[in-house]
Amino acid sequence: MNYRHSFHAGNFADLVKHALLIALMEAPRAQPRVVIDTHAGAGLYDLAGEGARSREAEDGVLKLMSAQGRPPLMETLAAEVAATNPDGGARFYPGSPLLIARRLGPGGRYVGFELNPPVRALLAEALKHHPEARAVEGDGYQGAAAEAARGGAPLVLIDPPFEKPDDYVRAAETAVAIRRRDPGATVAIWTPLKDLETFDAFIRRLDGKAGPTLVAEARLRPLTNPMKMNGCALVVVNPPPALEAAAREVCGWVVEALGDACAKAEVWTF
Repeated sequence: MNYRHSFHAGNFADLVKHALLIALMEAPRAQPRVVIDTHAGAGLYDLAGEGARSREAEDGVLKLMSAQGRPPLMETLAAEVAATNPDGGARFYPGSPLLIARRLGPGGRYVGFELNPPVRALLAEALKHHPEARAVEGDGYQGAAAEAARGGAPLVLIDPPFEKPDDYVRAAETAVAIRRRDPGATVAIWTPLKDLETFDAFIRRLDGKAGPTLVAEARLRPLTNPMKMNGCALVVVNPPPALEAAAREVCGWVVEALGDACAKAEVWTF
């Protein structure tokens, strides 16, 4: 599966990922926030550009912005989108790097890895007003492990495009390596949900190796067609205590507002 950030920007999976990322960023902590992003992307997306071809934002952020009675985290994400579009509408969508950079706080820092040079240049442009946030060209899996060795109990976001056959393996192995280097680290891994076999194999690679883990699933359709993204999950190793309630809020709203009759949200731990 090739999940390019620009092509899918603002879809239902972004709503899950970004609302829960906000929850992770706003969780109380004693130290300045250090965030490492393995697959940062461009940071800011024009939904009238490449994303217009997929039209996925129509069933994602556009429905979010017109929804009534949004729960708190979805309201916060909607406010972020509104702030990114001061002239109104929802043409521009903020990716993880911008959402993180806006919440770093005093002494915090962000390192976003991007392997594609033109995309890294776009990331640097998106972050130009945030001097505490860096765009780094390189392999995010390797770079995240090296950055985590510096300590600081970082939050690590692993959000690959799943265009390479070893992305599931490398994502799990990187999470385990980071936790071994810094037991205080929290690692959040985004993954599509296509079929249970692929997802279960990924979970088995983490089970018993990385530490306490929370899984937040939003299934918009039954997991019966492996050629489609039927849902998504955020798998969080060493989650903060309040994340379970946040996950139920976010996944519950997304499946109710955007899913079909068989949609369901599941939040569980191991």
